[in-house]
Amino acid sequence: MTMVVTQPCIGCKDEACLPVCPVECFREDEAMVYIDPDECIDCGACVPECPAEAIFYEDDVPEAWKGFIALGATKSKECPSAHD
Repeated sequence: MTMVVTQPCIGCKDEACLPVCPVECFREDEAMVYIDPDECIDCGACVPECPAEAIFYEDDVPEAWKGFIALGATKSKECPSAHD
């Protein structure tokens, strides 16, 4: 299981969730951030720090946002680190 960033993150520029990630697994593009599922250690530290309440454990992603699971997996391989 991994953490997944969902729709409420789109356009959110408050990156309060990034510094708490112990493995720096966030990636980003101009729209939002994504979590690399291969690097995420499922610690959940980012969840309470997300101001948009957009981060969920993969199994808890709301049905309407399930597409963000695959989107995050794909985009995390294409986008640069958000920690640089």
